[in-house]
Amino acid sequence: MNAYPDLGSRSAALYERACQVLPGGNSRTTVFRRPYPIYAARGEGHTVIDADGVPRLDFVNNQTSLIHGHAHPRILEAASRAMHEGTCFSLPTAAEIELAERLVARCRTVEEVRFTNSGSEAVLIAIKAARAFTGRPKIAKCVTAYHGLYDHVEVSLDDPPAAEGEDPPRVPYTDGTPRAVLDDTIVLPVDDAGRAVDLVRRHADELAAVVLDPLPKRAGLVPLGDDFCQRVRAETRRLGIVLIVDEVISFRLAHGGAQERFGVDGDLTTFGKVIGGGFPVGAVGGRRDVMTVFDPRRGRPPVRHAGTFNANPVSMRAGAAALDLLDADALALLDELGDRARAGIESAIHDAGLRGTVTGAGSLFKIHLGRDPAQRPRRPSSRAESEALVALSLHLLNHGVLLTDDCFGAISTPMGVTEIDTLVERVGTGLRALAPSFDESLHA
Repeated sequence: MNAYPDLGSRSAALYERACQVLPGGNSRTTVFRRPYPIYAARGEGHTVIDADGVPRLDFVNNQTSLIHGHAHPRILEAASRAMHEGTCFSLPTAAEIELAERLVARCRTVEEVRFTNSGSEAVLIAIKAARAFTGRPKIAKCVTAYHGLYDHVEVSLDDPPAAEGEDPPRVPYTDGTPRAVLDDTIVLPVDDAGRAVDLVRRHADELAAVVLDPLPKRAGLVPLGDDFCQRVRAETRRLGIVLIVDEVISFRLAHGGAQERFGVDGDLTTFGKVIGGGFPVGAVGGRRDVMTVFDPRRGRPPVRHAGTFNANPVSMRAGAAALDLLDADALALLDELGDRARAGIESAIHDAGLRGTVTGAGSLFKIHLGRDPAQRPRRPSSRAESEALVALSLHLLNHGVLLTDDCFGAISTPMGVTEIDTLVERVGTGLRALAPSFDESLHA
């Protein structure tokens, strides 16, 4: 295959065309790449084939949503059956009940479910529910943690520096963010449970919710830690603050999600990604008394929640099939492959004469360079690390492996030992080839 970038490629031509009708030729910032993104043509199991016919092992899997890879026959069958019966209605369907029943059965903290069309929507609706339930306006979230596009949860995504002993600053992520958004968002430090709990206490009278992701992807894929989660959980329960656990990505970690794996119980839980089987989906679920804010049976509910495509039967049927496939055997395989990938890549880093580690859990992994495991790396520590990770991802792209630009990956069930060993081998080859060009700070 021709090395990327190739300005004579089909992808380059498609991007030039896209720039005529889309801002920057783009509808998703996460898929943008300079000088042009690679366009997908089709997917088969663990492989994505681009517009020029080049196959690659797909370790991005549409940002973790394709836990069973591309075009899984059972999911396609379920979705096709639903489409032939009608893609959407202004009436509820049995498919909505069946997917909700699966989520309630799997997640011990969930008694009722409300469907949306994305994880971002699920977080937004969960926050509205918490405000209605508590009568309070503010929320708290962890610095650098990503919870979707809602203004309040975008605050301080870029890890703004805080002076020693001071609270993390509240910094807007999107230009034009209203000052009121910053005033109503409390930012918690992720590595200091004591300070986090103190912030929750100080703002308790105004706090509707604390939003936590036990394994925050954008914050380095490092677990928040048992002490942090348990102390925040205890304090929110004592103060009547709703704890929202964001499982949009991390629900794939166990039969009952990250809450089962890490032992934290949310009052509300947000879902997305894997629960749709590759189709647009989101959900919020939780305790029945909190979820009652959506209940219209006694008149206008505290939270009126509509959505033309909420609980559409195609997503519901595909999601039910995906969850049925994500059984104990599948989860055990994903755990085994994830452990193999993390250990193998760490060895490859050290064999290349570099310092680094690999974070994550279950089927998720994230490569870090220039830092040791004890540092609990959460964000690129330097420009040198960021540039090295981009260079490695480009090398992998040209050698048949797809990771994100910051070398995050997700394993899917069609993969096996052969695919993981291929990943490790190509990471090792890339690091050995690139190491001489890396900044000295990344070397052992």
